[in-house]
This record gives sequence, structure tokens and C-alpha cells, in this order.
Amino acid sequence: MAQRPWRRIGLKPPTPAALGVLLALALLALAHVPPQLASSAPGPPRDATPAAGALACSEGLREPPAQPRREQPHVRGRRRRRAAAGDAPPWLSHDDLQKMRLLAEGRIVSKTRVPAHGQVLRVGLRAEGDTAAASPEEECRAGRCGLIKRPGDLYEVLAFHLDRVLGLNRSLPAVARRFTSHLLPYSYTDGSPRPIIWWAPDLQHLEDANNDQNSCALGWLQYQDMLRPHAPTLGAEDAPCSGIPRSEWSRLALFDFLLQVHDRLDRYCCGFQPDPSEPCMEEMLHEKCRNPAELVLVHILVRRSAPTRLVFIDNAGKPQHPEEKLNFRLLQGIDSFPAAAVATLQSGRLQGLLLESLRLDRELWESHGGAQGLRPLLRTIERRAHVLLRYIREHNLRVFEDLPR
Repeated sequence: MAQRPWRRIGLKPPTPAALGVLLALALLALAHVPPQLASSAPGPPRDATPAAGALACSEGLREPPAQPRREQPHVRGRRRRRAAAGDAPPWLSHDDLQKMRLLAEGRIVSKTRVPAHGQVLRVGLRAEGDTAAASPEEECRAGRCGLIKRPGDLYEVLAFHLDRVLGLNRSLPAVARRFTSHLLPYSYTDGSPRPIIWWAPDLQHLEDANNDQNSCALGWLQYQDMLRPHAPTLGAEDAPCSGIPRSEWSRLALFDFLLQVHDRLDRYCCGFQPDPSEPCMEEMLHEKCRNPAELVLVHILVRRSAPTRLVFIDNAGKPQHPEEKLNFRLLQGIDSFPAAAVATLQSGRLQGLLLESLRLDRELWESHGGAQGLRPLLRTIERRAHVLLRYIREHNLRVFEDLPR
């Protein structure tokens, strides 16, 4: 019988313990082979992805990593066009963008106090290449003026973007800006962002010094009469605001409800129980709610160039107004709403659309901490939108299509 090799040379067979030591030394030597030598060894490269089955087995049946989706050519083209247009969303017109740029970057060349409006300043603005105007009034008549308001009015910028996202297009362009001009008082240049709103040169004001924030004098009872389906023919010359169609009031009511702007349709706070700090309480206006004949509307304005279209001003509203105190009086008498705006509210995309729009206002975006800081405000608007949609369903209200502009 043939002998084993170690018997021929007189060696004893290795013990199991010795075999274990030898195997451990061999594995240790392999672990210290230089990478260059290891990579030259046959087999798959070191960074090769394991087969899907092996990956699932070794990592608890985890799905293999998804391959990146290839962007379709039409999507790439749309992104390129958006980038070429400054990444502006389609609801902001070219005119909007021009005015926003003037407000954000225009050099301040004059300032004027606005009577009876406290901390509001009207400033003349000049973009690069603009010729100097003969006077501050001439600057404003050329459409190169803005109103600087208080830091607490920054929500007017949010209101402008909400107006455009909903397709209402009744607010004046507004941006946030930090001011450094030596022409301004120190309180305006302390580093706090303030809203600046484009000054429309042809806003129509009443000549009455006590009522110059209206284009027409309108009481609450007259307003409710105008909203009735069988109201007298619009355009009757003896009726105030008679040239403004009912659809305009529908836009205003929807906008004011989402922002809870009381100081327009309900400056007396008749639609909710106000806190003692509310202006309507401090000025003892709330007491007039007992007599509807004494109630009047304010900030009802049109432009001479478009006398049938309302202009929404002073739109900061009350973002912190509690949901249990929402003012439904703002909707009283309204029996229909614009279809495009309602569709946007129903889409579930309101927050995303507003973030896309607000991203263009770098000062507002950064001062509020970007998307994370703005989301609480936008969630409030969205919750009010849900309440409004429920109100529309419960009252079986209609929607109307907007006529082409």
C-alpha cells in the first residue's frame, strides 16, 4: 500500500492545531498584499456592483439602488427656457418682473412723506440707464416710485405672490429690501428688511381728504345690494362703484379671506370677536356693528386706466389670526368664485407653488429662513383654503371662468 508523502521523508503528520495556525498566517499575508497586486488578480474589479440577488441576500432583501431616470428631451427644453427667463414662474408677467427688479435694485433719488400714513415713505427709483426726471412727481408719473412700509408689513410680499399664483392679478408688485440710502431716515437703514410696493401713478382717489383711500364711497348695505343676483343694472351713473362687476368682489372676498384682511370689507371687525389690541377696538369702531347703516368699506380702489378692475392695496392681513376666529363676514353676499383660483386651491399644490414664487425674492427668502421658515405661514394659508373650499361646497356656490385678458 502506498505511503503518504510525509511518511516517505520521515515527518510526522501535522496536528489539527498546527494546520489552523498555518491557515491563519496565510490569511494574514493575503490581507497585506499591496492594492496594485490585488487589483491585478483575476475576478471582478473592486468597485463592481454585486448582483441584485446577492445584494438582497446580504442586506436583508433590500431593493437594489434605483438607476437615475433619464430626463426627457421636452423636460430638458422646458428647464432651459425657464433658466433663460431667469427661472421665473409663468404666473409672473414680464411687467411684474421689471417692476420687481426696479423695486429691489433701483437707486433711491427722492423721498416724500405720505400724509396720515405714519411710517410710510414714497421714494423715487432710478434704474441704470434711466434719465433723470424733472421732479419727484414726474418720477412717479413715469412709474418709477415705490412705497416703503413697516417691517411688520412684509406679509404684503407674500400677498402679492399669492395673488399671482391664484391668477387674480389685482395686487401691485411688491418685494422685500434692506435699505442703505443716505436719503432715508436711520430707522429705514438699520438692516431690517421692509416691503416696498410699486406706486401705481393712476390710482383714482376721492377728493374728500377724509376718504381719500377710496375711488368711490361705498357703504356696507349698498355693497350687499350690489351683490344680489338681480341688482339694478350695473353702470347706472348715480350708484357708487356701479361700474365694478360682481366678479371683482368675488376675487376680493376670496383673497381677503385667505389672508384675513379685515380693513377693507370689515374694518369694524363685525365678523368676529376682536382682541382689545385690534385697531377696530382701540378706535371704538366695533361699537358701530349694531347699526349696519353706519358701516363703510375702505381701500376700494381702481385705476383710471382700468376703472372696472379693483386694485388690492394694504394686503398684509393677519397670518397669526386664529382659525377659530376666521372672519366669514368677508364672504357674505358672494355667490361665486373664479374657477382658476378655486382649481389651484383644490390642487393640493398651493404651498409648493408659493415656495417656487417666493424663491425669487431673495431678501424675503433669506430673512425668513428659506422654505423651512416660510412653511408655517404657507400652512396657515393652506388651512384657510380648505375651510374656504368646504364653505363653497356647503353653500353650493358656483365658479365662473375668467374672460381672456
